[in-house]
Amino acid sequence: MSFIRDTEPALLILEDGNAFVGASFGVSGAVTGELVFATAMTGYQETITDPSYAGQILIQTAVHIGNTGVNSEDDESDRIWVSGYVVRELSRIGSSYRADESLLARLRRMKVVGISGLDTRALTRHLRTVGVMKAGIFSGGILKKTGLKKLLKTHAVGDQFECPEELLLKVLETPSMNGAHLVQNVTTKKHKVVVPNNAQEQVQPRVVAIDLGIKAMTPKLLVERGVEVHILPASSTIEQVLELDPDGVFFSNGPGDPDSATDEVALLREVLIRNIPFFGICMGNQMLGRALGFETYKLPFGHRGINQPVKNLRTKRNEITAHNHGFAVDMPLGEKDQFGFYTAPPEVQTPYKDGIFGRARVSHIGLNDNVVEGIECLDIPAFSVQYHPEAAAGPHDAQYLFDIFVDILWDYHQQKKSGNLIKDILDEDINSSSTENNKDLPVYAEDDEDSSYSENIKGDEDAEEKRIREKWAWLYE
Repeated sequence: MSFIRDTEPALLILEDGNAFVGASFGVSGAVTGELVFATAMTGYQETITDPSYAGQILIQTAVHIGNTGVNSEDDESDRIWVSGYVVRELSRIGSSYRADESLLARLRRMKVVGISGLDTRALTRHLRTVGVMKAGIFSGGILKKTGLKKLLKTHAVGDQFECPEELLLKVLETPSMNGAHLVQNVTTKKHKVVVPNNAQEQVQPRVVAIDLGIKAMTPKLLVERGVEVHILPASSTIEQVLELDPDGVFFSNGPGDPDSATDEVALLREVLIRNIPFFGICMGNQMLGRALGFETYKLPFGHRGINQPVKNLRTKRNEITAHNHGFAVDMPLGEKDQFGFYTAPPEVQTPYKDGIFGRARVSHIGLNDNVVEGIECLDIPAFSVQYHPEAAAGPHDAQYLFDIFVDILWDYHQQKKSGNLIKDILDEDINSSSTENNKDLPVYAEDDEDSSYSENIKGDEDAEEKRIREKWAWLYE
């Protein structure tokens, strides 16, 4: 390790009192936030421009960051959202024919406070052991003011340092991610429209995408499939959604605690009540879970990376997926098999308003820790996944979900034209053919003394299986 001489020193302080000496990059200053990590070996530009990282200090585990610079095409939003940036080594040059700026220049222009020279993999192992925590990066004037700057110059990059109580107090005073409502900080301020290239030649299904922190790749993938996308602010009302006469509604990824997004959940319930097709990813998955009446909870260190294995519980196929979430939905998973995996999640009556939305079950599960990774509703046209099928950079195993959603949109569009739409839930039972079968289904209740969830009464198994296969054929492909 080299001593800090010509380089400006910086200090990373963790909530548990650990402090590390590093070199400052980006701009000097002081930032605090929740300290999280991303394990991807590529895609740093997409990562730091992902709005889901708002309010967080990001550790990048890949050793070299910035090798290919940054360009104007790969941003997932119009700015860098990470509060602070922690890397092992920041490349001094960007070598790519696509680059139009170095990462360092972009970080300076966006006024991002960074620290380099740390063992980011050791830091990540620490967080995976004790859980994510609050942290702070301090450099520049605040170090000079506290008399630490000269002292840090005598230490090597990567050294542990006796934690200054004054700066640790600033870290401890940082608001927790629990209860944080960050969606309003990242959502669009106005209505945006993205149309396919052939918009003038033929009719396209129309989707209203509620921006909880949407990434640029999402509307791009929908437009590639011939969908007209209207992006609305998270504060939109059901009236504003209905004015656009959508064939479907999409809820995006986003930052913060889903428990705090009460208005967004209320909007989604209005969508579900009207039987409008719904698809959600990441935060959108958590919104669907809460709209149905299930709870959400904070994960110890979250899922962040582009190599997370997920099992489709209906097809039994495994998919490699990209994740970036610190919260998850709490839904009944049934019994574990002999290897400790949940393989047959039960159908349960959804808790909200005594099951007004009918039945639901877990459709996908994380193979690392049995976390719910997907929800399917069986009596209304709604489904969601916790991971990122639109991942960039990342695996594309799950992009078929957009194909399925588009098929549902076209079906709904044709039903509207023919006047054969299902009535609103408030006007009619969800599904008259399944109401009788639904009445004895167990209702999930968080305070139920029995932690093992009873299986639903199947009735005629063959007929029910056929009905589900027809309704959700994509789960069997």
